[in-house]
Amino acid sequence: MLPDPTTNEPACHVYAVSDGSGETAEHVAKAAALQFRGTPIRLHRVQRVRTHSQVLEIVEQALTSGGLIVYTVMDPEVRHAMQDLTLQRGVEAVDLLGPVVNALQSRTGASPSSQSGLLQLRDEKYFNRMEAIDFAIKYDDGKDPKGLLLADVVLVGVSRTSKTPTCMYLAQNRGLKTSNVPLVLNVQPPRELFEVPPGRVVGLTVDASILQEIRSARLHSLGLSPRASYASLARIQDEVMFAQSIFDRIGCPVVDVTNKAIEETASEIMDFTQRRDTLV
Repeated sequence: MLPDPTTNEPACHVYAVSDGSGETAEHVAKAAALQFRGTPIRLHRVQRVRTHSQVLEIVEQALTSGGLIVYTVMDPEVRHAMQDLTLQRGVEAVDLLGPVVNALQSRTGASPSSQSGLLQLRDEKYFNRMEAIDFAIKYDDGKDPKGLLLADVVLVGVSRTSKTPTCMYLAQNRGLKTSNVPLVLNVQPPRELFEVPPGRVVGLTVDASILQEIRSARLHSLGLSPRASYASLARIQDEVMFAQSIFDRIGCPVVDVTNKAIEETASEIMDFTQRRDTLV
């Protein structure tokens, strides 16, 4: 074995090899190495190994260092090359996925896709959605106008037009970073709203009489008088008109959320964003 340059003691070199990102092989190797605290073990992560020549190079490195290869390779040709070359060179190698995949194939009768990187793709999708949810919470209800310039989609509308639940739906189900701005009668929205790149802002509007019912029910649930100005039809009509003036100023598309489920509203918003991306 080659010496560990940090201790000058013989080190066990472990090569975590994959035709994908190499994360799975590296994690398994690290978990195993933790059982040997005090023993110098050098871990080398080698990713995207997809040719015979790459496999040969790694095997030669392991032969020179007296190292061990652990691998997660789904491509049949690359896996066979690893098996053949390590056997020919007398290098110890451990196939981390092969036995499990073979057992599942035998049990289910189905054939594996042999596609590399599937776990990484799934994890990336999951973490992207978690990041989008965190973003929606952080920049909800116009808390920080700076977030408007970072958002994939910005929803704008008067109170009770389902801005927040729609943002959360788009984040959780589409992985979109969403922010929203409440429009208050005769109060100018933050200047950042007018600096958002074209196509990212979507206005939400609603029938005034339906909105009056929604707001009255909201006031009742809070134990407040439904005769408050918040639920006044005349005021709501003024709010809706004010919101439309902001939409016109921005030049953004508008979705009428009257009697629509969140999923329907989100679907229309997605239509707008897809059209925007097509034009870009």
